[in-house]
Amino acid sequence: MNQRYYSLDVFRGATVALMILVNNPGSWSYAFSPLKHAPWHGCTPTDLVFPFFLFAVGNAMAFVIPKLRVQGDRVFWKKMLKRTMLIFLIGLLLNWYPFVQWSHDSLLIKYWIDPVNSTSGVRILGVLQRIALCYCFASILVYFLKNKAIICLGVLVLLFYWSICVFFGETDPYSLQGWFGTKLDIAVLGIAHMYKGEGVPFEPEGIASTFTAVIQVVIGFLAGQYIQLSSKVGERPTPVYRTISGLMVVAALLTLAGLTWGLVFPINKKIWTSSFVLYSSGLAITTLSVLIWFLEIKGIKNGVTKFFDVFGKNPLFIFVMSALIPKTLSLIRIENGFDELGNPSYTSPLRWFYTSICARFPGPPEVGSFVYAICFLSLLWVICYVMDKKGVYVKV
Repeated sequence: MNQRYYSLDVFRGATVALMILVNNPGSWSYAFSPLKHAPWHGCTPTDLVFPFFLFAVGNAMAFVIPKLRVQGDRVFWKKMLKRTMLIFLIGLLLNWYPFVQWSHDSLLIKYWIDPVNSTSGVRILGVLQRIALCYCFASILVYFLKNKAIICLGVLVLLFYWSICVFFGETDPYSLQGWFGTKLDIAVLGIAHMYKGEGVPFEPEGIASTFTAVIQVVIGFLAGQYIQLSSKVGERPTPVYRTISGLMVVAALLTLAGLTWGLVFPINKKIWTSSFVLYSSGLAITTLSVLIWFLEIKGIKNGVTKFFDVFGKNPLFIFVMSALIPKTLSLIRIENGFDELGNPSYTSPLRWFYTSICARFPGPPEVGSFVYAICFLSLLWVICYVMDKKGVYVKV
């Protein structure tokens, strides 16, 4: 592998590490502001993590698609559909897992739809499911279309999404209550299978907003393709600093376009607005350019880059493990005194670790919550490190 691609590995690994960090605080009630999502409109560092990962998916596609074109359409469809279905199925099963749940002193089956409450059930969509769908649609676009057609289609999708938000939205078309996509999700998925963390049925990885998220992957593909092609123009590769200059110009234009568009079509991760796509893609390209500068030109490679590089070699596997480990350990109950009625109360191993150790750190409660997240991230890093040393890489 060309040394230049090391920047992409570190970028992908850092994104996965941040996804794990923000998704696993000691307590959701105590998290530092940068580690929280924006309540609705706006963008925090945490809101950039998922679009950065989709951008990284597009980067990786830039090195795979040319090989698939050589192998032919049949191989492309077989590999693409297989990977899409596997990632989607893993995400769905992960939402359902561990298939049972504690109710008082009994383990009850977690049904597809709760027989007692018909509005409660297994969530169909989620992060991995969105990754699968975006990978699928973006792969088809970049495999069959030329770059000019891809760019034109991307612009049309972003403009069309804006128009249908306005046309089909109610009162404030960009609000939680007024956004049109929720009605579509309810009609297709059903309330029982939707996310309810906003207090009402609302799917942040919903059907409508998936189409703009696809463009995030496409932009990542175009950036990755530019990096790849600029390294092999005939026998005289483009100097790395010129590659960075080109990337930074595009990054500045996308960021500015996103901020400008955001004045009328607010930057919003939860409904994945078109302005959010441009803004976050611009910041992703900026970040990648900075990494190329330090890693490829300055040759700065140390323990920090190695830490993230290890995550980047098994990204999907370790992301699945970050959910699988807490869900599995939640089935183990540890006696934790008694409640007000005199009945024994229980806690899980990870919850015990947080309340008994991490939460006791001096300072505001956000410190203990952050310490727990760092400890959990370190545990997963050890798993990745051992796998890397043994040459074990899980491919989907």
